[in-house]
Amino acid sequence: MDFQLSDDQRALRSGMRDLLGAVFDRDRMRAAVERRGGVDRGLWRELGGAGFFALRLPEEAGGVGLGLPEAVLLFEEAGRALLPGPLVATHLAAGVVKGAAEGEAVVTVAEGGGRPVADLVGADAVLVAGGAGVLAGEGLEAFVAGAAPVRSMDPLTPLHRVEGRSAGTAAPEAYPGALRREGALLTAAEQLGSAARTTEMAVQHAGAREQFGAPIGSFQAVKHLCADMLARTEPARGALYAAAVTGDPVEIAAAKLLADEAAVRNARDCLQIHGGMGFTWEADVHLHLKRAWLRAARWLTAAEAEEILAADLGPVRPLYGGSAAHG
Repeated sequence: MDFQLSDDQRALRSGMRDLLGAVFDRDRMRAAVERRGGVDRGLWRELGGAGFFALRLPEEAGGVGLGLPEAVLLFEEAGRALLPGPLVATHLAAGVVKGAAEGEAVVTVAEGGGRPVADLVGADAVLVAGGAGVLAGEGLEAFVAGAAPVRSMDPLTPLHRVEGRSAGTAAPEAYPGALRREGALLTAAEQLGSAARTTEMAVQHAGAREQFGAPIGSFQAVKHLCADMLARTEPARGALYAAAVTGDPVEIAAAKLLADEAAVRNARDCLQIHGGMGFTWEADVHLHLKRAWLRAARWLTAAEAEEILAADLGPVRPLYGGSAAHG
């Protein structure tokens, strides 16, 4: 069995990287930071036209007809580029919320459990996790009216908190019974893209920055940091790609756990390698760290993933049996 990416998958990933380089380069990313995030409708339509949101819809429904493995590749590129907005929710809403597949509608998600809602202002619909439905129209207006802005650590992701609210009109999920599971998988893909990008940033800086007449990458301590970053990224990649193929909830939990760790710890190590300049507003390293922290708390947290993995191990059995076990 061959688990290497096919030529078509490589071309899909390369095409998305080229597209994002054209429509969301660093200048546009920095402009989005200065305006404190929010969805760029023009960019959203560009993504819709490229099939980003309709990727998994059947061709007869106007989609591309591909699967989770291909979606993971696109979201990995989105994470690499720090693309803002409720990408996962809009992708999951394709075929359910009118205009989502084409990028004409912006759809966010209310996960419940007291978690804040991202990109609520200006959204055309809200998916409610747990299969409770979709909020739109008057229900959405009432939902937004009851929301209060909260400070977001990520300048590209505005947050609101809504207390004591539930879904309005019932509607099927985009992929029945899979909203939270697939949301976690696609978020893990974004985390993987960020982890890979900060690894590249660290290696590039270590090779260019000189101290004591030599590149800092020649120093053993810096080498170890870069090696550790790669050693976190690649196992997370393997777990993510495997989970995308199987769709198994336990494997998705493992992939999210590994990708979250890789994204957060790699961004911190990248910042360390950049030294004092890594802490400045002008550097991009802190943006990857802040987004990684935010994503780690979305869809499936580390504690929730660990509970899923622990439950899969089965009941706990005593290490020793018989009377000797009791002294």
